[in-house]
Amino acid sequence: MGGGGRLAAHQPSLAGPRRFSDRKGARSVSVFVQYLVNGLTIGSFYALVALGYTMIYGIIRLINFAHGDLFMVGAFAGWLVVGAAAGMHLPVPVQLLLAMVIAMIAVGLLAMGIDRVAYQPLLRAPRLSILITALGVSLALENGSMLAFGAGFDTFPANILPLTGFQFLGAQVGYVQVAMFILAIALMVALYFFVQFTAVGTAMRALSFDQDAARLMGINVEGVVLITFLLGGSLAAASGVMMGLYYTQINFMMGFLMGLRAFTAAVLGGIGNIPGAMVGGLLIGVLQSLAAGYISSQWQDVIVFAVLILVLVFKPTGIFGERVVERM
Repeated sequence: MGGGGRLAAHQPSLAGPRRFSDRKGARSVSVFVQYLVNGLTIGSFYALVALGYTMIYGIIRLINFAHGDLFMVGAFAGWLVVGAAAGMHLPVPVQLLLAMVIAMIAVGLLAMGIDRVAYQPLLRAPRLSILITALGVSLALENGSMLAFGAGFDTFPANILPLTGFQFLGAQVGYVQVAMFILAIALMVALYFFVQFTAVGTAMRALSFDQDAARLMGINVEGVVLITFLLGGSLAAASGVMMGLYYTQINFMMGFLMGLRAFTAAVLGGIGNIPGAMVGGLLIGVLQSLAAGYISSQWQDVIVFAVLILVLVFKPTGIFGERVVERM
């Protein structure tokens, strides 16, 4: 398209430069839309992980540094299930469904175990103690995964997902991107309604106000916290499976950078605020995609974390931060 535009620009016709300008403008719009689509796709993955950060912080005021590694464990769990299901020659939709469900259940239970063993005994200890414990859990998950799966990259089966799509404003949108985005949004909306309109969700919001008062009202604080870790771990696993399928390659260190980006998303939206985590994840994904496309992929994390610094300096409570201290 660009070459044809340049030839038309050198023709003597007065319409030539205008056609070149129109085509150049259309191309710039299509490129922007392409970056936007890619950013929203990856941003939905960030949002799912950010929800775990924001829920846990909203209830027990803990920044769970191990949460990004639960995302990584979910990716490996999905990879194992897909490999086993493919060996049994199950249909691809069944493979994907089993991978998603089993990974979410397994990682959710793992998150509950981590909370029960590592975090709950320290809930009344100084904050530094539980933060150091979270870092230790993160290192244990990373090194355990390295010993179990190796330090190299593992790949999902080739062509397990269709590569077809459609044109939208000049951009190529894959059916897989649409499906993953819709699934991620559905999980986020389901979590929001669970927290807002169920008895357990009401208990979670009560704990975010005052744990001692909630305990006096008969709420099982430890049980509600366990459910919170179950939900957060399950969403992180879903994100890990989708990202593994989307990029095909997974590694034991993939949770570290994901954790930082998702934490940035949670802070941007307002740490402790569920809608804020959703919006923050999508914004970080779009920002990362635009930075990689218009500047350089080497600068995308620099720009993302610069945004984190600016948010912490000028609006520490985030976009929806006015409610952070009071509720989830």
